[in-house]
Amino acid sequence: MKKSLVVRLLNQRWLQLFVLLGMAYLLIFSYIPMAGIVIAFNKYKLNSGIVGMFTSPFVGFDNFIEFFTDYQFGDLFMNTILMSVSKLFFTFPLPIVLALALNEVKNRKVKRTVQTVSYLPYFISWVIVYGFCNIMFTKNGVVNDLLAALGGARAAFLSEPGTFLPLAVFTAVWKETGWWAIIFLASITSIDLSLYDAAEVDGASRLQRIFYITLPGIRPTITVVLILALGNLMGGGLSGSKFQQEYLCGNSGNLERAEILQTYIMKVGLSKARYSYAAAAGLVQSVIGLSLVGISNFAANKLTGEGLF
Repeated sequence: MKKSLVVRLLNQRWLQLFVLLGMAYLLIFSYIPMAGIVIAFNKYKLNSGIVGMFTSPFVGFDNFIEFFTDYQFGDLFMNTILMSVSKLFFTFPLPIVLALALNEVKNRKVKRTVQTVSYLPYFISWVIVYGFCNIMFTKNGVVNDLLAALGGARAAFLSEPGTFLPLAVFTAVWKETGWWAIIFLASITSIDLSLYDAAEVDGASRLQRIFYITLPGIRPTITVVLILALGNLMGGGLSGSKFQQEYLCGNSGNLERAEILQTYIMKVGLSKARYSYAAAAGLVQSVIGLSLVGISNFAANKLTGEGLF
């Protein structure tokens, strides 16, 4: 057995090398930096270096207590949750709907064209997206020019707290829907085509085939993506509050809605050099995300018998 394992590894040596490179990347950039969590419990200063991370004065949970009692904590938490839940409400079902619609398109050229056009925005950086927003939604932008031409009043879409959330959701949907639809389309291709043929022979309509074959067939994928999305509610992922988006689009006019945990952590950590305090705030965000993954996975296992673990 040992010899056969060695032979297999030698035969797969180049594939194994790629695996080892991936593992090394995760180890160096994801796991080793986690040792820095200790500064959340210390009074760390940058000039003390890496060694200072472990030798700085221990302050226990003082940084966490200060964060939870900060006058901004309530607003930061509510902004993050409101932004993420709003995005989840739209960005999660729309890729499924798009994937189902594309699956029903028989013309391959039309299908490929729509799929390509829909997922290309995912590769556009948020910096460029913000540039588009400036062109479209500033007071002298295209949208306001159109409103003025129709006799309406110009609005400051980018600097009004009330319009920031709809704008953030709209740009997130435009940017991410096509990309996530690819995952659901790939899941649809794994469904046995004979099921559709049998349903068609039995007289099932297209909608009936979608509801009774396609959706149950991709339910495991939907469950996994939903669990990951819920885990990312506090920042990033399918529906989470994107640091780049909120940081670039946020300004003095809409800051009361644009300021989220990630932008706040960056400002206090880098701008004010409060590294221990920022680490404590970041650790709170990570713990909440991990808890959401565990809770949603437990619920998925209980309700559907499917989950991440």
